[in-house]
Amino acid sequence: MSTETNGTETNGTGTNGTGPRIVIVTGGSRGLGAGIVASYLASGDRVAACARSVTPEVEAWREQYPDHFLFAPADLSSSADAKAFVDAVIDRWDRVDVLINNAGVARDGILGMASDEDIDVVVDLNIKGTLYMSRLVSRRMLARRSGSIVNISSIVGRSGYRGLGVYSATKAALDGLTRSMARELGSRGITVNGIAPGYLRTEMSHGLDEGQMDQIVRRTPAGRLGDPDDIARVCQFLTDPRNDYLTGQVIVVDGGLTS
Repeated sequence: MSTETNGTETNGTGTNGTGPRIVIVTGGSRGLGAGIVASYLASGDRVAACARSVTPEVEAWREQYPDHFLFAPADLSSSADAKAFVDAVIDRWDRVDVLINNAGVARDGILGMASDEDIDVVVDLNIKGTLYMSRLVSRRMLARRSGSIVNISSIVGRSGYRGLGVYSATKAALDGLTRSMARELGSRGITVNGIAPGYLRTEMSHGLDEGQMDQIVRRTPAGRLGDPDDIARVCQFLTDPRNDYLTGQVIVVDGGLTS
């Protein structure tokens, strides 16, 4: 796959194997989401990202890729915001080839002490936001009979983690959604897969001190925490236009921690 610089397309790869893909990355302004956005921009694709606020990364992409990057502030826990964002992407590029459902939030604390607000914030964005975006985008993909969707879950959705009960529950829900959507959409040429990252030096390391992170590293066969590039490479693999068979799977990318 060739690259582009300064907003000049060289040879991205579309769903049909020609031209740049149109890629949506939710929660794409920082951390893991920013790493995924950067990967697809480097592949020559056109990328639309949303988040609640603009970051320096967003400003840099706007300058470097004026014709291949779109950003819109959005709170995806609102169905109206989700619709406005997808409508903006369609207005500009007329289709969506790839959807990466990355937006998510966590609130630390044991479940017995969680407030209604904490539960609502995590459930509304992590589950409802993903449902809203998947509903809107899959409708477009069904009309074209092609597309790729990737849901970013987490290893804590499989194993659980003390103090992250609500977050773990939402990520487990995404794994179930991935399998259900794969069954619904597979006959229409749409693949749906998930990625369950391990501990990253971004949002996944929130609330962990250096001692805790060192302990995780010692237990990880790869000998390090993950970084956004590790996850972005798997996104690229799952959404490769040549992939029309691998679907309904949740790929664990954790350096062997849960092996």
